[in-house]
Amino acid sequence: MKKTGREWQHQHPHHHHPPMPAAHRTDHRKPVMKKLLLPALLAFAACVPAQAHHIWIEQAGKTATLQFGEFGDNLRETSPGLLDKFVTPTATLVGPRGEQPVKLEKTPKGFVLSRTAAPGESIVIEEATYPYFENKKDGQTTRHAWTPAARYVTTFAAQEPKLTFDIVPTGQQGQFRVVYKGKPAPKVKVNAVIPNGWSKEATSNDEGLVHFDLPWRGSYVIEAHHQDSAAGERDGKPYDNASYVTALSFKHVAGAPALPAGPAAAPGK
Repeated sequence: MKKTGREWQHQHPHHHHPPMPAAHRTDHRKPVMKKLLLPALLAFAACVPAQAHHIWIEQAGKTATLQFGEFGDNLRETSPGLLDKFVTPTATLVGPRGEQPVKLEKTPKGFVLSRTAAPGESIVIEEATYPYFENKKDGQTTRHAWTPAARYVTTFAAQEPKLTFDIVPTGQQGQFRVVYKGKPAPKVKVNAVIPNGWSKEATSNDEGLVHFDLPWRGSYVIEAHHQDSAAGERDGKPYDNASYVTALSFKHVAGAPALPAGPAAAPGK
């Protein structure tokens, strides 16, 4: 029996996207040693969000919305449901006039922003209060902090990082820099995704740079994950290790017409 994308993700939590039809695949990953990796994958699955979701910002007309789910799978979580895990995501508008706070209003289908990004502006959002994940083993509890973040840009002009784990344009079309705590993040796997499930993977170089050709018109999400094994503290609460996911979204006006998005995936409960 063919597995659904969500079933596949539960078995492979460190991957961002379920297998796609051969016609849509654009990269070929090397086989992994499953027997050696299985224990590590099971341990990782115990302390990260199911489906390895991310957040991203969609802007259409006079409305901008923070979404939670899987962009390439046309999956958007709702409330009541997994969207309710979010406590206080914070949004900031960044532009020529400096930074301005943006209000978020929770709705059943996402968080609606109080304003959109005008040409030359961008919006950044981070949820630094997402509940810890706990893994209990042999009488000990391990706490894992997960921090999702998102950025929306209206131009490829170079931008300064604002988020703990960030992806910013460099001024060259299709080139982006991955940054962790203000420093370039090398050897990070980054995915460029469009709504119909097409994706392309690249790895950041020593300067944190990646490049994508962006062959399609329409909306893109550039997404990456980062693991930090160091213990720390967030809002006065200690954790043993942390992970971050960040997604840069934008609309590309050049290229071939993109194929339509697939059917919307059912949200979780």
